[in-house]
Amino acid sequence: MDISVVIPLYNEDESIPELYAWIERVMNNHQFSFEVIFINDGSTDNSWKVIQSLKSESEHVRAIRFRRNYGKSPALYCGFKAAKGDVVITMDADLQDSPDEIPELYRMIMEDGYDLVSGYKQKRYDPISKTIPTKLFNATARKISGIKNLHDFNCGLKAYRNEVVKNIEVYGEMHRYIPYLAKNAGFNKIGEKVVHHQARKYGSSKFMGLNRFVNGYLDLLTLWFLSTFGKKPMHVFGFLGSIVFFIGFIAVIAIGVNKLIDLSNGIYHNLITDSPYFYIALTAMMIGTQLFLAGFLGDLISRSSSQRNDYQIAEEI
Repeated sequence: MDISVVIPLYNEDESIPELYAWIERVMNNHQFSFEVIFINDGSTDNSWKVIQSLKSESEHVRAIRFRRNYGKSPALYCGFKAAKGDVVITMDADLQDSPDEIPELYRMIMEDGYDLVSGYKQKRYDPISKTIPTKLFNATARKISGIKNLHDFNCGLKAYRNEVVKNIEVYGEMHRYIPYLAKNAGFNKIGEKVVHHQARKYGSSKFMGLNRFVNGYLDLLTLWFLSTFGKKPMHVFGFLGSIVFFIGFIAVIAIGVNKLIDLSNGIYHNLITDSPYFYIALTAMMIGTQLFLAGFLGDLISRSSSQRNDYQIAEEI
Protein backbone atom coordinates (compact mmCIF):
# COMPACT_ATOMS: atom_id res chain seq x y z
CA MET A 1 0.00 0.00 0.00
CA ASP A 2 1.31 3.44 -0.93
CA ILE A 3 -0.22 5.76 1.64
CA SER A 4 -1.96 5.66 5.02
CA VAL A 5 -3.67 8.88 6.03
CA VAL A 6 -4.13 9.11 9.80
CA ILE A 7 -6.71 11.66 10.96
CA PRO A 8 -7.29 12.25 14.69
CA LEU A 9 -10.55 14.08 15.32
CA TYR A 10 -12.79 15.40 18.06
CA ASN A 11 -16.27 16.73 17.23
CA GLU A 12 -15.69 17.37 13.53
CA ASP A 13 -18.84 15.79 12.03
CA GLU A 14 -19.41 18.69 9.62
CA SER A 15 -15.98 18.58 8.00
CA ILE A 16 -15.37 14.80 7.78
CA PRO A 17 -17.39 14.08 4.56
CA GLU A 18 -15.81 16.99 2.69
CA LEU A 19 -12.32 16.07 3.88
CA TYR A 20 -12.65 12.41 2.88
CA ALA A 21 -14.06 13.28 -0.56
CA TRP A 22 -11.11 15.60 -1.10
CA ILE A 23 -8.58 12.96 -0.03
CA GLU A 24 -10.20 10.30 -2.21
CA ARG A 25 -10.16 12.61 -5.22
CA VAL A 26 -6.45 13.35 -4.80
CA MET A 27 -5.59 9.68 -4.34
CA ASN A 28 -7.55 8.56 -7.38
CA ASN A 29 -6.07 11.31 -9.56
CA HIS A 30 -2.56 10.08 -8.72
CA GLN A 31 -3.49 6.39 -8.71
CA PHE A 32 -2.28 5.80 -5.15
CA SER A 33 -3.32 2.73 -3.21
CA PHE A 34 -4.41 4.09 0.14
CA GLU A 35 -6.30 3.86 3.40
CA VAL A 36 -7.77 6.61 5.56
CA ILE A 37 -7.70 5.89 9.29
CA PHE A 38 -10.02 8.09 11.36
CA ILE A 39 -9.30 8.14 15.10
CA ASN A 40 -12.44 9.36 16.86
CA ASP A 41 -11.12 10.74 20.13
CA GLY A 42 -14.29 10.46 22.22
CA SER A 43 -16.39 12.83 20.11
CA THR A 44 -19.78 13.80 21.55
CA ASP A 45 -21.33 14.83 18.23
CA ASN A 46 -22.24 12.66 15.22
CA SER A 47 -18.65 12.10 14.05
CA TRP A 48 -18.79 8.32 14.49
CA LYS A 49 -22.07 7.99 12.57
CA VAL A 50 -20.56 10.01 9.74
CA ILE A 51 -17.50 7.74 9.67
CA GLN A 52 -19.68 4.62 9.68
CA SER A 53 -21.59 6.03 6.72
CA LEU A 54 -18.34 6.65 4.84
CA LYS A 55 -17.19 3.12 5.60
CA SER A 56 -20.36 1.68 4.08
CA GLU A 57 -19.54 3.53 0.86
CA SER A 58 -15.76 3.05 0.64
CA GLU A 59 -13.38 0.18 1.27
CA HIS A 60 -10.57 2.63 1.96
CA VAL A 61 -12.00 3.81 5.29
CA ARG A 62 -10.75 2.43 8.60
CA ALA A 63 -11.60 3.88 12.00
CA ILE A 64 -10.99 3.60 15.71
CA ARG A 65 -13.33 5.05 18.34
CA PHE A 66 -12.11 5.84 21.86
CA ARG A 67 -14.59 5.51 24.72
CA ARG A 68 -13.56 8.95 25.97
CA ASN A 69 -11.38 11.87 24.98
CA TYR A 70 -7.68 11.06 25.49
CA GLY A 71 -6.01 13.69 23.33
CA LYS A 72 -4.13 13.93 20.06
CA SER A 73 -1.03 11.96 21.05
CA PRO A 74 -2.96 8.79 22.03
CA ALA A 75 -4.95 9.10 18.79
CA LEU A 76 -1.77 9.30 16.73
CA TYR A 77 -0.21 6.42 18.67
CA CYS A 78 -3.11 4.12 17.77
CA GLY A 79 -3.24 5.41 14.21
CA PHE A 80 0.47 4.78 13.71
CA LYS A 81 0.10 1.32 15.12
CA ALA A 82 -2.64 0.52 12.59
CA ALA A 83 -1.06 2.18 9.53
CA LYS A 84 0.05 -0.13 6.70
CA GLY A 85 1.14 2.32 4.00
CA ASP A 86 4.74 2.84 2.89
CA VAL A 87 4.21 6.52 3.66
CA VAL A 88 2.06 7.71 6.55
CA ILE A 89 0.43 11.13 6.27
CA THR A 90 -1.12 12.86 9.27
CA MET A 91 -3.54 15.75 9.03
CA ASP A 92 -6.18 17.43 11.12
CA ALA A 93 -9.87 16.93 10.40
CA ASP A 94 -10.85 20.61 10.41
CA LEU A 95 -10.08 21.23 6.70
CA GLN A 96 -7.24 23.61 7.55
CA ASP A 97 -4.77 21.11 6.06
CA SER A 98 -4.98 20.61 2.30
CA PRO A 99 -4.95 17.04 0.90
CA ASP A 100 -3.54 18.52 -2.31
CA GLU A 101 -0.17 18.53 -0.52
CA ILE A 102 -0.13 14.73 -0.24
CA PRO A 103 1.48 13.85 -3.63
CA GLU A 104 4.48 16.12 -3.04
CA LEU A 105 4.90 14.93 0.54
CA TYR A 106 4.84 11.35 -0.74
CA ARG A 107 7.46 12.18 -3.39
CA MET A 108 9.77 13.81 -0.82
CA ILE A 109 9.70 10.64 1.28
CA MET A 110 10.01 8.10 -1.53
CA GLU A 111 12.29 9.95 -3.99
CA ASP A 112 14.20 12.52 -1.92
CA GLY A 113 14.80 10.01 0.86
CA TYR A 114 13.45 11.96 3.82
CA ASP A 115 12.44 10.06 6.93
CA LEU A 116 10.00 12.76 7.97
CA VAL A 117 8.65 15.87 6.26
CA SER A 118 6.85 18.47 8.33
CA GLY A 119 4.48 21.05 6.92
CA TYR A 120 5.18 24.74 7.42
CA LYS A 121 2.22 27.10 7.40
CA GLN A 122 3.89 30.39 6.52
CA LYS A 123 0.61 32.23 6.19
CA ARG A 124 -1.77 31.31 8.98
CA TYR A 125 -5.43 32.06 9.56
CA ASP A 126 -5.40 31.40 13.31
CA PRO A 127 -6.27 34.01 15.97
CA ILE A 128 -3.43 35.95 17.58
CA SER A 129 -3.98 34.03 20.84
CA LYS A 130 -2.75 30.97 18.97
CA THR A 131 -0.12 32.39 16.61
CA ILE A 132 2.04 34.25 19.17
CA PRO A 133 2.45 31.27 21.55
CA THR A 134 3.11 29.10 18.48
CA LYS A 135 6.01 31.31 17.35
CA LEU A 136 7.55 31.32 20.84
CA PHE A 137 7.06 27.58 21.15
CA ASN A 138 8.72 26.84 17.80
CA ALA A 139 11.70 29.08 18.56
CA THR A 140 12.24 27.27 21.86
CA ALA A 141 11.79 23.84 20.24
CA ARG A 142 14.38 24.62 17.54
CA LYS A 143 16.89 25.73 20.14
CA ILE A 144 16.50 22.72 22.43
CA SER A 145 16.01 19.99 19.82
CA GLY A 146 18.79 21.15 17.51
CA ILE A 147 16.50 20.74 14.46
CA LYS A 148 17.22 24.16 13.00
CA ASN A 149 15.42 23.76 9.69
CA LEU A 150 11.88 23.34 11.08
CA HIS A 151 9.70 26.40 11.53
CA ASP A 152 6.51 24.64 12.62
CA PHE A 153 6.99 21.59 14.85
CA ASN A 154 3.29 21.28 15.65
CA CYS A 155 1.88 21.39 12.13
CA GLY A 156 -0.67 18.57 11.86
CA LEU A 157 0.26 17.91 8.22
CA LYS A 158 3.30 15.64 8.19
CA ALA A 159 4.62 12.71 6.16
CA TYR A 160 6.60 9.80 7.57
CA ARG A 161 8.36 6.77 6.28
CA ASN A 162 6.46 3.79 7.74
CA GLU A 163 9.57 2.68 9.61
CA VAL A 164 9.56 5.96 11.55
CA VAL A 165 6.04 5.66 12.99
CA LYS A 166 6.68 2.07 13.98
CA ASN A 167 9.77 3.02 15.97
CA ILE A 168 8.67 6.09 17.92
CA GLU A 169 6.31 6.23 20.87
CA VAL A 170 3.92 9.17 21.04
CA TYR A 171 2.39 9.54 24.50
CA GLY A 172 1.02 12.25 26.80
CA GLU A 173 1.09 15.39 24.66
CA MET A 174 4.30 14.60 22.80
CA HIS A 175 2.66 14.96 19.37
CA ARG A 176 4.15 18.46 19.35
CA TYR A 177 7.63 16.97 19.30
CA ILE A 178 7.39 14.08 16.85
CA PRO A 179 10.35 15.42 14.81
CA TYR A 180 12.40 15.47 18.02
CA LEU A 181 11.24 11.94 18.90
CA ALA A 182 12.22 10.79 15.41
CA LYS A 183 15.65 12.40 15.71
CA ASN A 184 16.23 10.70 19.08
CA ALA A 185 15.26 7.38 17.47
CA GLY A 186 17.98 7.82 14.84
CA PHE A 187 15.92 9.19 11.93
CA ASN A 188 17.96 12.25 11.09
CA LYS A 189 16.81 13.18 7.59
CA ILE A 190 14.02 15.56 8.53
CA GLY A 191 12.70 18.03 5.99
CA GLU A 192 10.11 20.76 5.71
CA LYS A 193 7.60 21.77 3.06
CA VAL A 194 5.70 25.03 2.88
CA VAL A 195 2.01 24.09 2.86
CA HIS A 196 -1.22 25.96 2.33
CA HIS A 197 -3.17 26.81 5.46
CA GLN A 198 -6.89 27.40 5.18
CA ALA A 199 -9.21 29.22 7.55
CA ARG A 200 -11.37 26.90 9.66
CA LYS A 201 -14.64 26.29 7.84
CA TYR A 202 -16.68 24.61 10.58
CA GLY A 203 -16.70 24.78 14.37
CA SER A 204 -13.97 26.27 16.53
CA SER A 205 -10.41 25.40 17.54
CA LYS A 206 -10.05 22.78 20.29
CA PHE A 207 -6.74 24.24 21.51
CA MET A 208 -6.12 27.54 23.33
CA GLY A 209 -2.82 29.29 22.64
CA LEU A 210 -1.61 30.06 26.19
CA ASN A 211 -2.47 26.63 27.55
CA ARG A 212 -0.78 24.95 24.61
CA PHE A 213 2.38 27.01 25.09
CA VAL A 214 2.65 26.28 28.82
CA ASN A 215 2.02 22.54 28.39
CA GLY A 216 4.28 22.43 25.36
CA TYR A 217 7.11 24.13 27.23
CA LEU A 218 6.88 21.63 30.11
CA ASP A 219 6.73 18.69 27.70
CA LEU A 220 9.76 20.03 25.84
CA LEU A 221 11.77 20.21 29.06
CA THR A 222 10.73 16.64 29.88
CA LEU A 223 11.71 15.38 26.44
CA TRP A 224 15.02 17.26 26.53
CA PHE A 225 15.88 15.78 29.92
CA LEU A 226 14.88 12.24 28.93
CA SER A 227 16.80 12.41 25.66
CA THR A 228 19.86 13.89 27.38
CA PHE A 229 19.88 12.17 30.76
CA GLY A 230 17.14 9.53 30.50
CA LYS A 231 19.61 6.67 30.14
CA LYS A 232 22.02 8.07 32.74
CA PRO A 233 19.91 10.22 35.12
CA MET A 234 22.56 10.14 37.84
CA HIS A 235 24.75 12.32 35.62
CA VAL A 236 22.54 15.27 36.50
CA PHE A 237 20.91 14.29 39.79
CA GLY A 238 24.10 12.76 41.18
CA PHE A 239 26.00 15.93 40.31
CA LEU A 240 23.42 18.24 41.89
CA GLY A 241 23.04 15.98 44.91
CA SER A 242 26.80 15.86 45.42
CA ILE A 243 27.10 19.65 45.32
CA VAL A 244 24.25 20.22 47.78
CA PHE A 245 25.46 17.46 50.11
CA PHE A 246 29.04 18.77 49.96
CA ILE A 247 27.91 22.31 50.84
CA GLY A 248 25.92 20.98 53.80
CA PHE A 249 28.83 18.80 54.92
CA ILE A 250 31.32 21.70 54.78
CA ALA A 251 28.86 23.84 56.75
CA VAL A 252 28.60 21.16 59.46
CA ILE A 253 32.40 20.99 59.69
CA ALA A 254 32.58 24.78 59.95
CA ILE A 255 30.05 24.75 62.79
CA GLY A 256 32.00 21.98 64.53
CA VAL A 257 35.28 23.86 64.20
CA ASN A 258 33.62 27.00 65.55
CA LYS A 259 32.40 25.00 68.56
CA LEU A 260 35.92 23.67 69.20
CA ILE A 261 37.29 27.21 69.08
CA ASP A 262 34.71 28.29 71.65
CA LEU A 263 35.65 25.37 73.91
CA SER A 264 39.33 26.19 73.63
CA ASN A 265 38.54 29.73 74.74
CA GLY A 266 36.51 28.52 77.71
CA ILE A 267 33.11 29.33 76.20
CA TYR A 268 30.75 26.47 77.05
CA HIS A 269 27.25 27.92 76.84
CA ASN A 270 26.97 28.09 72.99
CA LEU A 271 25.32 24.90 71.73
CA ILE A 272 25.67 23.75 68.14
CA THR A 273 21.90 23.37 67.94
CA ASP A 274 21.47 27.04 68.86
CA SER A 275 22.87 28.05 65.51
CA PRO A 276 20.39 28.29 62.58
CA TYR A 277 23.26 27.33 60.28
CA PHE A 278 23.25 23.86 61.81
CA TYR A 279 19.71 23.23 60.61
CA ILE A 280 20.42 24.77 57.20
CA ALA A 281 23.44 22.48 56.81
CA LEU A 282 21.46 19.46 57.96
CA THR A 283 18.67 20.26 55.50
CA ALA A 284 21.17 20.66 52.66
CA MET A 285 22.66 17.23 53.39
CA MET A 286 19.19 15.66 53.43
CA ILE A 287 18.21 17.32 50.17
CA GLY A 288 21.48 16.26 48.58
CA THR A 289 20.83 12.66 49.56
CA GLN A 290 17.25 12.77 48.27
CA LEU A 291 18.37 14.15 44.91
CA PHE A 292 20.25 10.89 44.37
CA LEU A 293 17.03 8.93 44.69
CA ALA A 294 13.83 10.87 44.23
CA GLY A 295 14.22 13.50 41.48
CA PHE A 296 13.81 11.25 38.46
CA LEU A 297 11.85 8.26 39.84
CA GLY A 298 8.43 9.60 38.92
CA ASP A 299 9.18 10.03 35.22
CA LEU A 300 11.11 6.79 34.94
CA ILE A 301 8.24 4.90 36.58
CA SER A 302 5.83 6.56 34.18
CA ARG A 303 7.95 5.56 31.17
CA SER A 304 8.13 1.99 32.43
CA SER A 305 4.40 1.68 33.10
CA SER A 306 2.74 -1.11 31.15
CA GLN A 307 -0.49 0.94 30.98
CA ARG A 308 1.02 4.18 29.65
CA ASN A 309 -0.49 3.59 26.23
CA ASP A 310 -3.49 1.53 27.27
CA TYR A 311 -6.50 3.32 25.77
CA GLN A 312 -10.05 2.06 25.89
CA ILE A 313 -11.18 1.45 22.31
CA ALA A 314 -14.94 1.06 22.06
CA GLU A 315 -15.12 -0.02 18.43
CA GLU A 316 -12.94 -0.58 15.39
CA ILE A 317 -14.00 -0.89 11.75
